[in-house]
Amino acid sequence: MSRFVISLLLISPLVLLTGCDIEEFGGINRQTEDFQRTLQMKPGGRLSVENFNGSIEIRGGEGDAVEITGVKQAPTRELLEAMKIDIVSGADYVRIRTVRPTERRGNLGARYVIRVPRRTELDRIETSNGSIRVETIEGSARLKTSNGSVRLDRIKGAVEAQTSNASIELLEPGGAAILRTSNGSIRADGVRGAFDATTSNSRIEARVVEPEAHKPIKLVTSNGSVNLTVDSLNDNEIRASTTNSSITLRLPPSLNAKVIARTSNGGIQSDYDFTVKGGQVSKNHLEGTLGSGGPLIDLTTSNGSVRLLRR
Repeated sequence: MSRFVISLLLISPLVLLTGCDIEEFGGINRQTEDFQRTLQMKPGGRLSVENFNGSIEIRGGEGDAVEITGVKQAPTRELLEAMKIDIVSGADYVRIRTVRPTERRGNLGARYVIRVPRRTELDRIETSNGSIRVETIEGSARLKTSNGSVRLDRIKGAVEAQTSNASIELLEPGGAAILRTSNGSIRADGVRGAFDATTSNSRIEARVVEPEAHKPIKLVTSNGSVNLTVDSLNDNEIRASTTNSSITLRLPPSLNAKVIARTSNGGIQSDYDFTVKGGQVSKNHLEGTLGSGGPLIDLTTSNGSVRLLRR
């Protein structure tokens, strides 16, 4: 398969897609240039983007076109011209990279709006100091940024998303999800598959519609609440922990599980009747069996309540 490297031609003016929730470059006397390129990639192909200091927005659509639009920015014209937008492309892949100047001074970077075939694997989407938005993709997604939020809407494959100092939002996913941030909230609605979410100093709110059989469901934070709803269980272990906040778990009306719930300086509330044999029940500690027993449900916090509720 032939490979070729393209330096994107700079064009002006350029109108970006409307309604894009991406950051604006700030600063006085900031130099900017728009770029645009259209390539062909068959559905089911792979996209990777390596960027810095700017947002990335990716949308799935019909056809086999990859439409790349964006803006690069730098404090001086010299640095702006030295920074390159390069592509390595083939029939079933597109790789985009923002190339830093050899001598870099000041704040420079780029932002992207990319339209791809709906069936695309997002192989490696990375940036820094900017948000990532992905919408309507039938394929897996691996995403990483820092100091920017991540929002994923209607992704029909497995998702791995990581950021810091910002939130992660996952809506109507169709596969397993591993979500990592710090100092930012996590919200996931409609997960189908395994689920693993970790943050700090903020809350986690999630609804798992159809967990993958025998795979654990994990939610870990600190100084923030955990609110988890699971529509059905299929031999799934559940572990949720936080500090200085509450845990609320909503489960199907009947289930078989072993439950351990612990807190300090907080109470435990349950809608279920437990069998206690060798376990214990107190204001701050509950250990017992639901139904005929089964996978472990482990809920741990401090200075907060634990609530185990029927849906």
